[in-house]
Amino acid sequence: MSRVTCPVLSSRVMSAEEAVAFIRPGDNVGMSGFTGAGYPKAVPSALAARAQAAHAAGEDFRIGLWTGASTAPQADGVLAEAHAISTRLPYNSDPSLRQQINAGEVDYVDAHLSHSAQQMWFGFYGPLDVAVIEVTAVLPEGLLVPGSSVGNNKTWLDQADKVILEVNRWQPREFEGFHDIYRGTALPPHRRPLVLTEPMQRIGEPYLYVDPAKVVAVIETDEPDVGAAFSAPDEVSRAIARHALDFLRGEVGAGRMPPELLPLQSGVGNVANAVLQGLDESEFTSLVAYTEVLQDGMLNLLDSGTMRAASTASFGLSREGMTRFRENINGYKGRILLRSEEISNHPEIVRRLGIIAMNGMIEADIYGNVNSTHVMGSAVMNGIGGSGDFARNAYLNFFLTPSTAKNGAISAIVPMVSHVDHTEHDVHVIVTEQGLADLRGLSPRARAERIIDNCAHPDFRPQLRDYLERALAARPTARHTPHLLDEALSWHQRYLDTGRM
Repeated sequence: MSRVTCPVLSSRVMSAEEAVAFIRPGDNVGMSGFTGAGYPKAVPSALAARAQAAHAAGEDFRIGLWTGASTAPQADGVLAEAHAISTRLPYNSDPSLRQQINAGEVDYVDAHLSHSAQQMWFGFYGPLDVAVIEVTAVLPEGLLVPGSSVGNNKTWLDQADKVILEVNRWQPREFEGFHDIYRGTALPPHRRPLVLTEPMQRIGEPYLYVDPAKVVAVIETDEPDVGAAFSAPDEVSRAIARHALDFLRGEVGAGRMPPELLPLQSGVGNVANAVLQGLDESEFTSLVAYTEVLQDGMLNLLDSGTMRAASTASFGLSREGMTRFRENINGYKGRILLRSEEISNHPEIVRRLGIIAMNGMIEADIYGNVNSTHVMGSAVMNGIGGSGDFARNAYLNFFLTPSTAKNGAISAIVPMVSHVDHTEHDVHVIVTEQGLADLRGLSPRARAERIIDNCAHPDFRPQLRDYLERALAARPTARHTPHLLDEALSWHQRYLDTGRM
């Protein structure tokens, strides 16, 4: 049975191949999707085929692609392989697209997730020509039931000149009521405070709106989200988790947070899932999350009762996790709330709620600057995502990583990071399997000593200590944050030259 029950919009049902005729070369296209959830399933492939045909005829056909965050091979991947993308924002994790970005073929705008919708609205990115949004259902009066992610969908629907809807029957119809779509945003100088004081407080409505006059096509699909791939925590990840949990116990013991902790935010990945698993096996109970992605580890916490509720912008579940959620969806209603990313990542709310933020990194330097996006300074990995939104504004933030990479050839602790995403002023705690460095209230030199002693791998500690000592001696009047400028990035250059730092 069709889920398009609005008479006006049901008259615009067509195939994806027909729908992509409304997208022109050079258009900016805003698609739904966030960490492999809620992305359009039919339009990207049809658009890729159109681009390939144009290229075969000697014509250029590329679009600017804007989403909530990363999508999936069926969206980012097929469009990248067709060389159909000219500009991408605000986040990407597709290998083919990453290769094109690093080859200079695609312009990548690596924006904070909380900024992307508002900066588009400000006009910083140019006009949004077409929005392609997946939803669960179209109700008789034209209201849209969102699906497994919200991302920037509200803004794309509001601001796009034309709208293409994909109505996916795979998305559970029971999703109605899971969402809280806030519509009170405004442009300066007309903004008002966001009155959200509890993680599960509703400040919006369960539906997305669209002007029916802008909807040029409706496509009906029945295809699953691709799902994320996670491996079981290894000993390194478990060690990182143990250090983080012991630290939280100390914070509770010191009276700096309640026994049920403060609201949790967790980035995506195996290390983050290991920390969540550690929480599930710990004495902590009645936890709550205010995060941007709900992954398997958080679903496990909800299932066990360790976590009572979670606010998020998207799911980032494995196939097993998605199956479990779908089979028990009614039991999660009222315990999981999905919001737009401009609300899930909003600095005002993050600071007010006192979030504990846990995110991964590529490397940190001895003074606490963190690189979470670039390999050897120039090649982007995925993007900053929401880590900056949370790190700068959290009550407490952790940056987590194994102390080495590439079988010990690379140290995650270096004299100076090759790219800065989070400055030393924003970073509270660094954790590796070697230990934990609490940097709060420390001067740069004190931070350096703690990071080297607690977080660096033993194979690299002597070189780091030697660097710090020689930097201190080299310039007696510049000892606040001492560096040897001719050596600060030599570790990265040595890796590029020899394959080992």
